[in-house]
Amino acid sequence: MRKPTDLKNAAKTWQTMVDSNQALLLRKSGHDAGWWAERGREAGLKNDSELRDWMRDEHGITGYAQHAASWEMFGYPEFMLRDADELIDAQYASHPALRPIADAFLAWAAETAGVEIQMRKGYVSLHSPRRKFAQVTRANNTTVDVALRLDAPAEGRLEPVKVRAGDFFDRRVRLTSVEEVDDEVLGILAKALHQNT
Repeated sequence: MRKPTDLKNAAKTWQTMVDSNQALLLRKSGHDAGWWAERGREAGLKNDSELRDWMRDEHGITGYAQHAASWEMFGYPEFMLRDADELIDAQYASHPALRPIADAFLAWAAETAGVEIQMRKGYVSLHSPRRKFAQVTRANNTTVDVALRLDAPAEGRLEPVKVRAGDFFDRRVRLTSVEEVDDEVLGILAKALHQNT
């Protein structure tokens, strides 16, 4: 399986969420994040909590739409400004032997119709057009876990995971080498994609 060579184009980063939250704020209020940040400064708001309370209590703006104004007013976390290559490089910088496992899943995702890759600070999120169906995470110094939203018996390589109530990612496959990313594992991943499409 080939290594994905152009993550900047194959993967989405936090910018996807930033754009979505900005669009949501504009739809809900008719004003963009810059407008809200300016009004917040005029109101003398000093921190995120004050801004959120003010937006909710005085303007009826709640939820993700508030993030857009907060980031505009108080700045973006540093990791949200990184591109896809920087995010994946940082995840495996101290564990280069595990990077080929992640690369194999990224290559599968990039080549599979209907799969969107979203890079995060500590993991890679795989989404169908409907919702997230898998998460690839360096679990420790020797393993990479693929957590799955999958209705299937926990048997063989598919292990049960204890999760909080309401968390649907209660199955995982744990891998220690790229050779373990075989047809069986990719078949499990494809099944999770199918169930969540």
